[in-house]
Amino acid sequence: MEKFVTVFTKPPESTKDDDVIDRLNHRYTVMLLLVFTMSIGAQLYMVGKPITCWADKHFTGNHIKYTNAYCWVRNTYYLPFDEEIPHEHEEEKRNHILYYQWLPFILLAQALFFWLPSGVWHGLNQKGGIDCDNILSNAGKVMKAQEEKKRTQQTRIIVNQMDRFLGTEKEAKGSRTFSAACIRSALVCCGTAMGNYLCVLYIFAKCLHLLNVVVQLFFLNAILKTNYSLYGYEFMTNVLQGDHWMNSPSFPRVTMCDFKVRRLGNIHRYTVQCVLPINMYTEKIYAFLWFWMVMVAVVTGLNLATWIARCMLSSDRLSYIMKHLRKDNEGKKIQKKEAKRFMDEYLKQDGVFILRLIGHNTNNMICTEVAEAVFNNWKTMDQEARKMADNPESDYNDDERMPINPSAPEEAEALPPKQPLPQDGGLYPPVPAYNK
Repeated sequence: MEKFVTVFTKPPESTKDDDVIDRLNHRYTVMLLLVFTMSIGAQLYMVGKPITCWADKHFTGNHIKYTNAYCWVRNTYYLPFDEEIPHEHEEEKRNHILYYQWLPFILLAQALFFWLPSGVWHGLNQKGGIDCDNILSNAGKVMKAQEEKKRTQQTRIIVNQMDRFLGTEKEAKGSRTFSAACIRSALVCCGTAMGNYLCVLYIFAKCLHLLNVVVQLFFLNAILKTNYSLYGYEFMTNVLQGDHWMNSPSFPRVTMCDFKVRRLGNIHRYTVQCVLPINMYTEKIYAFLWFWMVMVAVVTGLNLATWIARCMLSSDRLSYIMKHLRKDNEGKKIQKKEAKRFMDEYLKQDGVFILRLIGHNTNNMICTEVAEAVFNNWKTMDQEARKMADNPESDYNDDERMPINPSAPEEAEALPPKQPLPQDGGLYPPVPAYNK
């Protein structure tokens, strides 16, 4: 029981590779729906009676049990008290209620669809060659580490992971064929070779979050047979106007049930009045869920627009980089021109995106430490690359492919001479004979 409670009170740290709005969708909303699923499921199948019908006076105990069970399985229909009971052939006048047996499963399906966009993000972000979950986990260890040595080690791990990923992007871009370039251009120029795979995937997951909550608001219209897209507004209006809860057509407490009984070769038709106590809770739950989902839809839409602007605007990315770059490893202040080259040539959109995730899930100080470490690593590699470009033969001899030490020329002279290739076409030179 303690482990079960821990799942709700202390979610695992390894899932923090997104922002708080994503967790509002795939974690807190899912937890809320699961709590409602368990409470309604217990009320329907374990604790109370889901339905109670007012049977005729000649019904015995078994007859009453049969009536309750039949009306629960067969569905009931809502009929206002001021309307007459429809005849047998007037089926169109019966507003059947089809959802109350399936409420736990409906809520469970809603929870699943709220989690699915997160599953897409977590399942596909590693396909780009980097494990964002692992990077964010290491960033959390940096934040918790007390010793400077441990902080430096964890920061170095993050730098190596990002360098491996960003270096792979650079190689992929250099080795891309013409046909691959055409395909990627057709796909809105996105992918690891373009340096924006994670950004595009993350925005796509956010679009799925927004689409899910909007579709659920309208899809419940068909399931609940009510105008659920405006249900919260109508509910509050009815409460303020003082309408009685017995008159609710969306979640009626009192319904009607028709059934037939075969007795001594004759068919008898009965119409009984039933009470659905569960609808007293269901109405409050779905009224709360309406306001909750509207709130989630609004903040998710605003958050999506913010991330699209962050990914598309180069000036915003540069401003974020300059905010977290103070001095390099030589103690010099980092210039804007150098930071822009660092962003355009090395980080690209995905690198800045990873730094943003680190800032969202830790704090600005940790993000600054990581950003400066990544910058210093890039600057060191850039300086070495420039030296190699200026002096391509300074370190290696192309013929021997061995380092030359100019201070010890006798070592080079002491090398054994090359063996001549055999004239008879053999694979190896002849072995010298030894005297017995």
